[in-house]
Amino acid sequence: MRPLSFWCRMENRNRSILSAVTELVEPALQGIGYELVEVEYLCERGRWVLRLYIDREKGITLDDCAGVSRELGDVLDSRDLIPHKYVLEVSSPGLNRPLRKERDFTQRIGRKIKVRMMAPVQGRRNFVGTLTDFRDRTLFLEVDRQTFALPWPEVEKAHLIYEFEAP
Repeated sequence: MRPLSFWCRMENRNRSILSAVTELVEPALQGIGYELVEVEYLCERGRWVLRLYIDREKGITLDDCAGVSRELGDVLDSRDLIPHKYVLEVSSPGLNRPLRKERDFTQRIGRKIKVRMMAPVQGRRNFVGTLTDFRDRTLFLEVDRQTFALPWPEVEKAHLIYEFEAP
């Protein structure tokens, strides 16, 4: 078993890679009309994967993902941000889109979302409800007719919950 200090160093390295990749690709994507939604860098089935989730107003196609992958692959390789072999994947965020930025929340007022907090708020960490407002860096979430004020900086994870309409 590896010591905890090893895993801490790995986590710090991964965080710095995520930060460097985001700093490099976000402006490049904006320049060609896409939004960077999320970046993941993880080891899956024995291989390192750098996964970029992109979006734009009219949605994402497979051709969009392939084109962005070709465009950014060379840029990432030339900067040598990742010191070993990895696989670059470019994907749509999907129906259950992650919510990370303030703009993600302000644009989705009235929608159903799931939120996980870093620390409990009123005795719980997980919330599923309707986002009724976002102001002063606070999410207002209605859950079972009760409104919770959730501080945005303390949100660990949040994503849309897509609701299919009944026929």
